[in-house]
Formats: sequence, structure tokens, C-alpha cells
Amino acid sequence: MSQEQPNNPLHGLTLEKILTRLVEHYSWSGLYEEIRVNCFGNHPSIKSSLKFLRRTQWARDQVESLYIQTFC
Repeated sequence: MSQEQPNNPLHGLTLEKILTRLVEHYSWSGLYEEIRVNCFGNHPSIKSSLKFLRRTQWARDQVESLYIQTFC
């Protein structure tokens, strides 16, 4: 059973959707300026960035935080 999460602005969003929207808003170079991780600055792609973010919690937390600051 799924539970409602009314206070979670990321509820229902996948990491891929979050990252895609941030790239559309900031571009890869702008995203790299906001969050200094190599996957955003060195030959960036959605696929490689998702792989890194799924393994690296601190980076994922920063991406989610930037999404909330930008769009919520």
C-alpha cells in the first residue's frame, strides 16, 4: 500500500525527472557551478549522472535540495 506524503515536495518524482528538469533549467555547466561533481562537468549525460547519484547519497541529497530550492 502506498502512503500519502503531503509534506514531501519530491513525492512522485523520480531521480531521472529531477535531474532532467534541473539540466533543462541550469544546463550542465550551470548545474556543475551549483553542485561541483565531475559527472556534471566532465562529459555529462543523464545516464552516467544517474549512476553516480544512485551510489553517492551526499550528491543525491544536494541535487534534491537544489531542486526544492529552484522549483518549490
